[in-house]
Amino acid sequence: MDITALNGSAANSATTSAKNAAETQDRFLKLLVAQMNNQDPLNPMDNAQVTSQMAQIQQVTSLSTLDSSIKTLGLQFGQMQALQSISLVGREVSVPGDKVRVTEGVVEASYELDGAAKNVKLEILGPAGNVIDTRELGAQGSGRQTFSWTAGTLAAEGTDLKYRITATNGTAAVKSVTYAHDTVDAVYSAGGALKLNLTRLGPVDYAAVSAVN
Repeated sequence: MDITALNGSAANSATTSAKNAAETQDRFLKLLVAQMNNQDPLNPMDNAQVTSQMAQIQQVTSLSTLDSSIKTLGLQFGQMQALQSISLVGREVSVPGDKVRVTEGVVEASYELDGAAKNVKLEILGPAGNVIDTRELGAQGSGRQTFSWTAGTLAAEGTDLKYRITATNGTAAVKSVTYAHDTVDAVYSAGGALKLNLTRLGPVDYAAVSAVN
């Protein structure tokens, strides 16, 4: 990713906005001078009119400056995101999803509970979508939780699986969000948005990353 290009874009945007603001102010002042030169001598503009029009040009200039500042801040934020995302290459991240892979005989992933649950059930699904194993994880509090599942003879090394979490608190269901862990291979920009290319999961939005493991 070309950070120099982003810096150049920010500078060009700020310069263009400043130039536009100066041109707007110049046009307004020329119109005001022309209006005063051609006014009716018997009915001249009073001080209140002049003051009002000067206030308008100041307001237009202020808005142009504010717009320039907001655009510059937005570009600077984008640059910060780009620098942070580059540092993720080679790191493992968590993104919303239910896809997992047997690695060294184990599956590891995480999930988040909206509230405390008295019963949490983990189900591991095979490539065909059938349940190949079920584990009762017991009572758990709200927030992020992790689990490690040993495949044994149920799934071979490198097999891609899925999982789901069912949580309840008495008779009430507790909402959960599942996360998949994967390694960042590359960072790139598409359609003005930062993207990460993950080893197994492929392209995901940078904003989808919930944690760096």
